[in-house]
Amino acid sequence: THDLSVAAQMADRVTVMHHGRIVEQNSVEEIIRNPQQEYTKNLLASIPSLQTTHQAFAVTASPPILEVNDLLVHFPVKAGLLRRTVASIKAVDGVDFSIYAGETLALVGESGCGKTTVGKAVLALLAEAAGQVLYAGKNVLELDAQQMSKVRADLQMVFQDPNSALDPKQRIVDSLEEGMLAQGIVKQRVKRLAIINDLLLRVGLDPEFKSRYPHQLSGGERQRVCIARALTLKPKLIICDEATSSLDVSVQAQVLKLLLDLQQENNIAYLFISHDFNVVKILANRVAVMYLGRIVETGLTDEVLQNPKHPYTQALLAAVPSLEPGHKINAELMQGEVPSPLNPPTGCHFHPRCKYALPECKINYPQQNAISATHTVKCVLYAEKKLTD
Repeated sequence: THDLSVAAQMADRVTVMHHGRIVEQNSVEEIIRNPQQEYTKNLLASIPSLQTTHQAFAVTASPPILEVNDLLVHFPVKAGLLRRTVASIKAVDGVDFSIYAGETLALVGESGCGKTTVGKAVLALLAEAAGQVLYAGKNVLELDAQQMSKVRADLQMVFQDPNSALDPKQRIVDSLEEGMLAQGIVKQRVKRLAIINDLLLRVGLDPEFKSRYPHQLSGGERQRVCIARALTLKPKLIICDEATSSLDVSVQAQVLKLLLDLQQENNIAYLFISHDFNVVKILANRVAVMYLGRIVETGLTDEVLQNPKHPYTQALLAAVPSLEPGHKINAELMQGEVPSPLNPPTGCHFHPRCKYALPECKINYPQQNAISATHTVKCVLYAEKKLTD
C-alpha cells in the first residue's frame, strides 16, 4: 500500500521501500513515532490529516462560475425483443450545487453513489443527463456539438482511470498537444512544447517523458500526465475524479500543492470528486456529501468534517483511518451495502442502514434543513429536533 494510515490500522510491521530497496523496517508504532530514515520521515510528513489547518473560501458577490439545478441521470433498462424501457437506474436523482471561481467543492461518498456520473454529466458527456448545468449563462446540456466545442477549453476533467483516459497508440506529447491543436491555440509547436515541458515538470515528471507511450509509465505517472493534459488549455473549471487516488503520499502532496498553486495563480475552480476525507480537508473549501444519487449534506469543509450532521456523513468519517495513536476505525455506524439505484428505498434512502432511523424515515424523503447559513442537511432528525449536537 501507499496509504500509511491504512497500514497503521492493519499492520503489525512496516517495510519501507525506496528506489527498489528496503530502507527501513520496524513495528508500525515505531515507524510512526520514531522513523529513522529521511525518506520515511518525508512520507509521514506528506500524509494529509483531518487535523490540517484550512483556510476558508470567501464567497464574493460575483455569480457562481457553474450552477447545477435538478440534475438527473436516469439510465434506461431495456428488456424483451422490442427493447422496451422497463425501468430506470437513478444514478443521479435531483442534484443541486454551485461552484465559484477560485473555489474547490468536494463531492464525497461511497463508490457507486453517483459522484463520477455527476462529473460526466456536468461536461455533457452523457446523453441521459437532464436538468440545468449553467455555465456562462447557458445550459451546457442543451448545446449542440459546435456550441459545446467552444466551452470545452474552459471545462476539463481528470478521469479516475488514467489507463483508459490516455490513447495507448499516442505518445505523451501527442496527448498533451491534442487539446491545443483542437482549440487552435498556441499555433507554434516550439511554444506548445515549451508549455508541455513546463507542465510535466510541475506535475513531477521529467520532460523526457513526453516521448514515451502510456504503457511505459507507471499508473501514478500516467495520472500526472492526465493532470498536465487538463491544464494545457488553462481551463476555468477542472473536474478531478479521484485524481490523486493512485499516487503515493509524497507525489500526492506535490500534486495537491500544484493544484492549490494553480488555483491561486489562475483563479481555477475545482469539482473534486473523492472518497479521501484527509485529501478533501487540504483542498476543498466546501463539501457536498452524496448518497445513492442525491446530496444529503453540504457545508464549509470544517463544518462538515468537524461537525457532521447526517448519520451517513458521521459513518463515513468514523471509518477514516488515521495515524493518530490509539485511533480505531468504527464501522458500526453503517451496516450493509448501498441499495440498488434501480430500486432505491422509499423515504430516506439511507434509512435501512441508519442506526438512528425513525418510522417516518421510511415514508417521505426529508427536506433540506439549515444548520447554519452555510451548512445544510437532509435528515428528519434535525427537522424534528430529535438529535442534538
